[in-house]
Amino acid sequence: MHPNLSFDQAPPITVPYRFFLVAPWFGVLAGALLAWAGDDVFASRWTPEALAITHLLGAGFMLQAMCGALLQFIPVAVGGNVWRPTLVAGFVQPVLLAGALALSGGLLFSQGVLLQIAAPLFVVGLGAYIAVVGIALWRTPAVGMTLWTMRLALIGLAATMVLGVLLAEAVAHGLQWPVMELANVHLGWALGGWALMLLAGVSYHVVPMFQLTRPYPLLFTRWFGPVLAVALLVWSARPWFGAWQAVALLMLAAFSAYAGLTLWLQFTRRRRAEDANSLYFRVAMVSLLAFAASAAAMLLSGRFGDDPRAVVWLGILAFIGVFLSAITGMAYKIVPFLNWLHLQRLGGPISAVPNVKRMIRADLMTGQLRLHVLALALLLAAVWVPGMSRLAGVALAASCTWLGGNLIGAVLRYRSFRDQIRAAALHP
Repeated sequence: MHPNLSFDQAPPITVPYRFFLVAPWFGVLAGALLAWAGDDVFASRWTPEALAITHLLGAGFMLQAMCGALLQFIPVAVGGNVWRPTLVAGFVQPVLLAGALALSGGLLFSQGVLLQIAAPLFVVGLGAYIAVVGIALWRTPAVGMTLWTMRLALIGLAATMVLGVLLAEAVAHGLQWPVMELANVHLGWALGGWALMLLAGVSYHVVPMFQLTRPYPLLFTRWFGPVLAVALLVWSARPWFGAWQAVALLMLAAFSAYAGLTLWLQFTRRRRAEDANSLYFRVAMVSLLAFAASAAAMLLSGRFGDDPRAVVWLGILAFIGVFLSAITGMAYKIVPFLNWLHLQRLGGPISAVPNVKRMIRADLMTGQLRLHVLALALLLAAVWVPGMSRLAGVALAASCTWLGGNLIGAVLRYRSFRDQIRAAALHP
């Protein structure tokens, strides 16, 4: 294991699991909504169904999983002291759950009252989360680029929240604000400033540890986060900045550098044995390269960029291809390891603690990976080929259901072994 990990500071296992077990079911809802709505979803990113699916994935699946992972990662990897993590998780997780459902429902059914409910829920839930996590990140004595990149990601989350609340209020009250432009900036900070920034920061630590690769080059880790943050700031001000396309291309080059470097580290790693984590990360990085190439083509080619389906194509690559892939791959490493770690802490005999590989069967993870890749391929094809969207939605819902079942199975296995160890301690 990584020499700088502080497992003694890990929060109770219920803290991350509260988030992890809920996240996949937002993907199930998104897939079911796509299967119900059909091809109309892919006509434009602005359809009610497309907006609802986007937020089920972004404010539901991704936010739940990433917030839970961060509460686990900060104490263990960067030595941050998260205040009362059980209390924080018990408050924040259901508030974000209710907020994501209200937001998605308000967008789907064009109900301003649901948007008015969602906005304060996110302010309260994410506001509390950002405050607690921010204090932990800024007070830790640790150093390194993982820490600084995570700090930038938290700033990105705060910017995403503020922009999202402004958008919800503008739509709910019919305010004459530049909603489309504000939505573009909100999406940019959500995917780039928050999600990708956090993914990169965590990758610096877990890719070498879990996938047995060489570490990321120091020059890259030192400059990737600041370059992306500055580029996002300039890009956000593009109505007043003439050369914004050059800045956008710079961001896409940074995306490509991160993806290409991660793939290179995987290719040159010491152990070539493949598992669900490394394969999922490979899917994520290939999708990120495809996203960067497609977005560059949109910027440089008016014909492709003017087609409203092109943005939907980018959205599928980003949400499903990059982030759902990376999050699922990380879950398949984090959950079995947490089971093993907390079972060891119970103090029973070592022989009573099962191997990490027994927590989730390899064939179940590999099978779900294949279904996920199939769903991604069907979704991308459905953007251009009419009649495939319902099948793609069913595949996405089935894949996320399988993921949720695998995680629930891991938790049940943890409880079974926990009870066996406790019983053995009572009756040696």
